[in-house]
Amino acid sequence: MKDSQQRFLLIVNGKSAGNPALREAVEEQRKAGMNITVRSTWEGGDAAQFAEEAFDAGITRVIACGGDGTVNEVVNGLMRVAHDKRPALGIVPLGSANDFATSTGLPLEPGPALSAAMTLDAYPVDVVRVTAEEEEVSTTKYYVNMTTGGFGAEITSSTPKTLKRLLGGGAYSVMGALKAWRHRSYRGTLRWGDQEEATSLLLLAMGNGRQSGGGQVLAPRAKLDDGRLDILLVKDFSSVAELPTLVNELQSFPAEGEFVRYFTATQLTVTTQSGDPAWPLTLDGEACQYDRFCAEVVPLALRVILPEGCALLSTNDRH
Repeated sequence: MKDSQQRFLLIVNGKSAGNPALREAVEEQRKAGMNITVRSTWEGGDAAQFAEEAFDAGITRVIACGGDGTVNEVVNGLMRVAHDKRPALGIVPLGSANDFATSTGLPLEPGPALSAAMTLDAYPVDVVRVTAEEEEVSTTKYYVNMTTGGFGAEITSSTPKTLKRLLGGGAYSVMGALKAWRHRSYRGTLRWGDQEEATSLLLLAMGNGRQSGGGQVLAPRAKLDDGRLDILLVKDFSSVAELPTLVNELQSFPAEGEFVRYFTATQLTVTTQSGDPAWPLTLDGEACQYDRFCAEVVPLALRVILPEGCALLSTNDRH
């Protein structure tokens, strides 16, 4: 579709609505003849609603302007639209971590990012559906990048937003160091394929994308369009003497290490140990807690504007 036929909706996180560089970029694109509508969020749920209404308004590309949480909310709104009517997703990263945009190689400055979101091609990618039980209420959420569970999610959800903005991705490492001495593990039963395992984990990561928590690569071999979840399990350690082994394994991501396991699956179900508290999870930056949850790949569910040659697309693999 030619640019003149495209209609763009920018969904801007309300905290970034006054961003001077974004305003300037929008003005330049409008002067160039681009048909742009801008909507700013006021409260939780706004971004999802704006995205859900986009097709009926004739929008062809929905551009999420904010951090990973804004992208996540827009994805959830788009997933409420029938597959054949779903507008493509573009991203202008304005958050503190911007893990998805960074890992896919998208521009990180508002001007170049907006230009990319309006002119680059859209590619079909997988989306992950998480169905869960929370206080006997079932919920369904989607994510496009990464879910972390256990200690890693605890760090992400507890990092003060002001510290995130002050230190960027480094804030997560700071909070991790501060809390490491009093970490806790999370017990549960994991099921995938024909496998079942009761375990005690320090960290669970389920990657469609590769990184989370401000640049922590937890799924180094993940692809956005391969129909698979890249799953990282980090088992608890009992003494400081075991930490070097754990750290080494986190650099090599073995299929079956002493503390680290890395494998792929189309679906993973986690049930907490009876009587234990719910697992803390972070879905693309959004914190939640579940007693039981299932993550399942929805293949090629969404078209996302990405750079040509993006390393996270299987179609760009070179053999």
